[in-house]
Amino acid sequence: MKLWYGGKIYTMKTEGEWVESVVTDRGTIVGVGQTQELYDQYKDKIETEYDLKGAVMYPGFTDSHLHIIGHGERLMRLDLSFMKSAEEVKQALKQHTEQLNPGEWIIGDGWNENQWEEKRIIHKDELDAISSDHPMMLTRVCRHAVLANTKAMNLAGITKDTADPQGGVIERDDQGEATGYFHDQAQEMIKDAMPEVTPDYLRKAIKLAVHDMHTYGLVGGHSEDLNYYGGFKKTYDAFTDVIQRSGLKFRAHLLVHHKVIEDVDAEGLGYKQGTEFVELGPLKIFSDGALGGRTAWLTESYSDAPDKYGVAIHTNEELEALVLEARKRDMPVAVHAIGDGAVEAVADAISAHPLKNGERDRIIHAQILRPELIEKLRKMDIVLDIQPTFVASDFPWVIERIGNVRLKNSYSWKTLLDAGIRCAGGSDAPIEEINPLLGIRAAVDRRATYDNQVYQTEEKLSVFEAISLYTKGSAQAITREHSQGIIEEGFTADFTVLDRDLFALKSHELADANVTMTVVDGDVVYQR
Repeated sequence: MKLWYGGKIYTMKTEGEWVESVVTDRGTIVGVGQTQELYDQYKDKIETEYDLKGAVMYPGFTDSHLHIIGHGERLMRLDLSFMKSAEEVKQALKQHTEQLNPGEWIIGDGWNENQWEEKRIIHKDELDAISSDHPMMLTRVCRHAVLANTKAMNLAGITKDTADPQGGVIERDDQGEATGYFHDQAQEMIKDAMPEVTPDYLRKAIKLAVHDMHTYGLVGGHSEDLNYYGGFKKTYDAFTDVIQRSGLKFRAHLLVHHKVIEDVDAEGLGYKQGTEFVELGPLKIFSDGALGGRTAWLTESYSDAPDKYGVAIHTNEELEALVLEARKRDMPVAVHAIGDGAVEAVADAISAHPLKNGERDRIIHAQILRPELIEKLRKMDIVLDIQPTFVASDFPWVIERIGNVRLKNSYSWKTLLDAGIRCAGGSDAPIEEINPLLGIRAAVDRRATYDNQVYQTEEKLSVFEAISLYTKGSAQAITREHSQGIIEEGFTADFTVLDRDLFALKSHELADANVTMTVVDGDVVYQR
């Protein structure tokens, strides 16, 4: 047994509730209360004592939506996310090219023209000027668009006559030539031309990501990776090799992209099956794109592009058929839906074929809503995976996209919680920074990084509500609220320990706290 004491321990059962000590045994909390009483009760069984030395313990933070391998790749690749202009990106690409072997792909992640001094899209001719020998693929911050040079397009077989795929857009100039900018399903043509990654590459990316997440106090994450790296088994085996067999403890809940569901069947696996720390999650579906590239599906046109409504990745019939595929396997679905058109189509498909086994469906993002749509969601046993840091990164440019009228029901986290809708907090890393404290701060402060202004003050969450997104909310998303997400007897011994009390900080100070210890299954996996 282990005794944890010497600091404030927030149970997160109710706001303000804290205890002095916790006793754990083989990964489970067995005692919660005052230090002396617990010591007297378990003194003959306690083998290890952890003095928190004034630090503050919370239930372990879990990221409800991210891409673990993508986060690892971001740590391995050219990071474009902090660059402030197209010229700065191009200069970084030139320097990076000099380090590569002949013919090697140039891979960059995270560019965001909305954060640039001049908001423009880099043309393929500019990329060709940097290198015509190296294929180039630069993924936008939203991961719903890529830039490619001519070499990459040639390898992908893309010509002037190549048609837009269902659910995708190839940007073209006035002469009909592709400009090198590919949205949603169209970007898969470029990705399919890339060399297949090796198992060693996947293991390295996962290991880097998990170690990094531990340093930010994350004990687990709900991740979507299984359709992009050479097949289900290859990717799943990489996760189990790193997390399960090597003993790198982290609770990985892996969403199953609908394109690999038959591969899962062939392995004899299903929902919530796998290993102790790597389990399969719901069927993942994309229903629309992203706001940055105007591919999120809206019921009314974009305010800054009256001819555009976004992209429906699937027809309503196809979407319903995918939900039925999940139901055949008693699986919930987790559907990417940003625009109100997408959210409505998803809600209708789920409502037509409700789960009957006590599990919950999930809608991921749900950024643009309408009052009647919020009412519809309120009546459903569903979880919304929200990303609070989108407030920090999307404002003020998103107002140009959707206008002030729609803004009243967008990014409306407080409205959703007050309506009784379950919400879980995630980062969508590598699209956003992995640090959950940035999400907590964004939910409470609602301050944009670009102009340091606060947006929609009426949608600010309390600190308790914000932390709950990453603790109780993530547990509710996988119907584990009776075993994870709070500090209580019988719950998992997963803890995040910080050097200061979040409840005592001002809203803008919340991300200044430092992780001093991360505990998974009763074991310290990171210590500062």
